[in-house]
Amino acid sequence: MTKVAPIREKHDGALDDRGNVRLWLRMLTCTTVIEKRLKRRFSDQHGITLPRFDVMAALDRHPEGMTMGQLSAALLVSNGNVTGVVQTLARDRYVSIAPSPSDGRASIVRLTQEGRDCFAGLADAHHDWIDAMLAGLTRDQRTTLYDLLGALKDSLAADHGKEEA
Repeated sequence: MTKVAPIREKHDGALDDRGNVRLWLRMLTCTTVIEKRLKRRFSDQHGITLPRFDVMAALDRHPEGMTMGQLSAALLVSNGNVTGVVQTLARDRYVSIAPSPSDGRASIVRLTQEGRDCFAGLADAHHDWIDAMLAGLTRDQRTTLYDLLGALKDSLAADHGKEEA
């Protein structure tokens, strides 16, 4: 049996008087590992970037199309970041860009049939990879973690501390 190397954390994993910081670092470690694996697998196996997958996923959820602003808001990134990704997807014929019928300043981005077909394969692979990465957790553990992260999300929404400009 192959021994699995532990994932290094930015601390020793113990919770003490800095427990909240250590908890955040553990979540960050897990997120970073998952994101790096997804990036590498999308690139190696499908020749696509994670941002391109994210844009296609957002458009798949909105078959009627989305404006660049809606895409930016949905993906929590700047308009400039979305524009470059959308232009690349359009060049590869995965999306179409058309003027908005209701706002002459906006464009509507939609997946093409080729884009929908491509995304279906990418989504299947993505689901399989996530399933494999979370396979070490029981169903009850996944449910508990999901519920706890929901509580954290609510706590973050309630935090109205000063944001730095």
